[in-house]
Amino acid sequence: MKSVVFFFIFFLSLSLSAQQTYIYCGNLVDVEKGEMLSETTIIIEKDLIVEVKNGFVNVPENSKLIDLRESTVLPGLFDMHVHLESETSEDKYIEQFTLNDADVAFVAQAHAKTTLMAGFTSVRDLGGSGVNTSLRDAIAKGLVTGPTVYSAGKAIATTGGHADPTNGYKEDLMGVPGPADGVINGTAEAREAVRQRYKNGSDVIKITATGGVLSVAKSGSNPQFFEDEIRAIVETANDYGMLTAAHAHGDEGMQRAIKAGIKTIEHGTLMSEETMELMKQYGTYLVPTITAGKSVAELAKIVGYYPDLVVPKAKAIGPQLQNTFEKAYKKGVNIAFGTDAGVFKHGNNAKEFGYMVEVGMPAMEAIQSATVIPAQLLKVYSLYGSIDKGKKADIIAVKKNPIEDISTLENVIFVMKHGKVVKQ
Repeated sequence: MKSVVFFFIFFLSLSLSAQQTYIYCGNLVDVEKGEMLSETTIIIEKDLIVEVKNGFVNVPENSKLIDLRESTVLPGLFDMHVHLESETSEDKYIEQFTLNDADVAFVAQAHAKTTLMAGFTSVRDLGGSGVNTSLRDAIAKGLVTGPTVYSAGKAIATTGGHADPTNGYKEDLMGVPGPADGVINGTAEAREAVRQRYKNGSDVIKITATGGVLSVAKSGSNPQFFEDEIRAIVETANDYGMLTAAHAHGDEGMQRAIKAGIKTIEHGTLMSEETMELMKQYGTYLVPTITAGKSVAELAKIVGYYPDLVVPKAKAIGPQLQNTFEKAYKKGVNIAFGTDAGVFKHGNNAKEFGYMVEVGMPAMEAIQSATVIPAQLLKVYSLYGSIDKGKKADIIAVKKNPIEDISTLENVIFVMKHGKVVKQ
């Protein structure tokens, strides 16, 4: 009997050790300390990091080795502003009349995989039809391949606002969309819309505090909520533990959102120095989306690509985002990485790093804005955002040292999500 027990324990120990994966890292970005480490070994068991050791340690016979000694290794990246359900095209404005939810789901699945292969292992999807929430669940169940998704479901607007889904419709199609559709007027409907998002399974709340560029509506910057409406949204979202975000181009709309307690301002294009100081005072974060701004400005030059009402907004707003980011960063405003992918082609998210570094943000800080900071904002830092013992094994690698050449992040050569290699 003792011999049977011994052999059972022996074979059990072999099976357990076989579950471990060792990664040799030529360089490893320590985002917590803001340092570059050399010759490091990461030890992974199932989906968790169990050890990070100096040097290249011996690999047990029954364990797997991934040799990245010629590469730089980083924690998986976060993009805090994507739209996985769609992607820019000349046909974008008629897709709402031609695509069924099932069509959107297949498209979103493809975009999710593209995003993961680009090294973004976590994203915050800030507005779709609700398919984005279903996609989140399908990825979590392992049914499809993609990043961990924090979904806003459908964004919240006011009547005629940037996220009113019936903007540009003829009158008999407009109807009167309400809180269930993400359209509110007044504080009671504001609370109802948040609760509906919660009921629908959203993780975060996104509002459109000002006009927008790509909606078929005249203004790209006017305030579109009263402060009490935003405050009602924030208070309700806080009750449910949901992070809040506000699309905002115009300065007045930004100020109302900040004072009402919104945590992240998306775009922030026409932000004044007064608003920058207000953001510092309230601890608000700017999600710059520079790539989207540059993209829409270029696409607006193509005749017929956007509706006529959109073109002047795209030409006026798009080119200003990088300049605003530069001023805000140098002023000391908190920054969280986000791109608005979907407004440009998915998979090009990492171009944002180059635009940030180009105007003065150190490469390490840019990387931290896409790792440590988003994980803290989403309250998942105990599991994500750095390569450390006890955290999920979301790990990527690039050929070069990104501190010396930030563009290398645009060519991710290795992706591991939750301990499984998805790109090598």
